[in-house]
Amino acid sequence: MKNYIAFPRIEGRTSRQAHANLPEGTFERELGKEGFFGPATHMYHRHPPTGWVDWQGPLRPRAFDLNRLSGAEASPWDAPTVLSNASVALRFWRVPERMVDLARNGDGDELIFVHEGAGDLYCDYGHLAIRAGDYVMLPRGTMWRIASAKPMTALLIEATNGSYQLPDKGLVGPHAIFDPAMLDVPAIDDAFLAQQDEKIWRVRIKRGGAVSTVTYPYNPLDAVGWKGDLAPVRINVADIRPLMSHRYHLPPSAHSTFVGNRFVVCTFCPRPFESAEDALKVPFFHSNDD
Repeated sequence: MKNYIAFPRIEGRTSRQAHANLPEGTFERELGKEGFFGPATHMYHRHPPTGWVDWQGPLRPRAFDLNRLSGAEASPWDAPTVLSNASVALRFWRVPERMVDLARNGDGDELIFVHEGAGDLYCDYGHLAIRAGDYVMLPRGTMWRIASAKPMTALLIEATNGSYQLPDKGLVGPHAIFDPAMLDVPAIDDAFLAQQDEKIWRVRIKRGGAVSTVTYPYNPLDAVGWKGDLAPVRINVADIRPLMSHRYHLPPSAHSTFVGNRFVVCTFCPRPFESAEDALKVPFFHSNDD
């Protein structure tokens, strides 16, 4: 258990309730630890914290136009890395109609978010039909491939040296936002059994950022059954029912779908704006430098 130095105090002109009824002429900024999960202080400024007129150096804010990444890559390990640090790596992948080789990530759990298209995912555990809006979480070490019915684009989010978990939903209970019973798992179905053969197959394994290739004289996706509580899972954004509050602007952590080590994956689904007159209706300024 972490025991932060916590001693809530008030100094000067402030709002009694964060994100509501701000002192006239002020802009609120939240300084927090561990995203929105740790201790925090709210500052009230005369000017917007983003009111700078120039910014030089490597921390300069940037916008990324992923539409300019136009090539299709045969393997997810050939997809360009857009952002990364010690805990997470994001790749943007234009999926070929059929992956020639299997993929396996030895660096961490892999989360695939399907932006466009539809297809079939085959992995150690069986077969999953996937479509736009799907999250597919693949545990570290899972062998897999995608055969797409139409062109697909996907965001790959690697939990580097870590694992994905579900967020703690606290007072609203474990069935809020989405019920874990909504999570689908691969099936050992006719489609999965039909793709098993005795042909040459290669597996491209990524570990430490380097790729090794293992060749089999048969399709290693040859399972006939499995049991246990470790498996890929799928959830679609259409199945997510976001938390809403008409009087209080909820922080991004309230929209967490998956939790990694030092990062979260949030899904911002359509929802009504806050209707209370004194409540913030857009995200507040925040500094989460952790």
